Amino acid sequence: MVTLNPYLNFPGNAKEAMEFYRSVFGGELTTSTFAEGGQADDPADADKVMHGQLEAPGGLVLMGADSPSAMGDPGTGGPISVSLSGGADDDATLRGYWETLLASGSQIVPLEVAPWGDAFGMCTDRYGVTWLVNIAA
Repeated sequence: MVTLNPYLNFPGNAKEAMEFYRSVFGGELTTSTFAEGGQADDPADADKVMHGQLEAPGGLVLMGADSPSAMGDPGTGGPISVSLSGGADDDATLRGYWETLLASGSQIVPLEVAPWGDAFGMCTDRYGVTWLVNIAA
């Protein structure tokens, strides 16, 4: 089976960000540093996250890492957003995710009934990641 998972890049705060996402979605988080992977060419990268993976209930998998110094700042607000969607049975779960992501971020589109009949909202979390939440009517 082929899977597609979001992989987020951070400018040195991947551990903090991935811990935050674990607080939002639950699950098990594993991380390894550049030093642990033998990839710390620059000593400043030694304790940065080379790979982080959050496996949350319901099959959610989110990956993330710090950009090594040689690559520079990965930037935020790029052309990628992460979408969470489900049906009416998932309403409470999705609204809980929304509230937690928004709590320290900013709202782009309020989570309310959209013209197509679903509840939809967009927000940017404290790490600059844009999230779309859609709850089917």
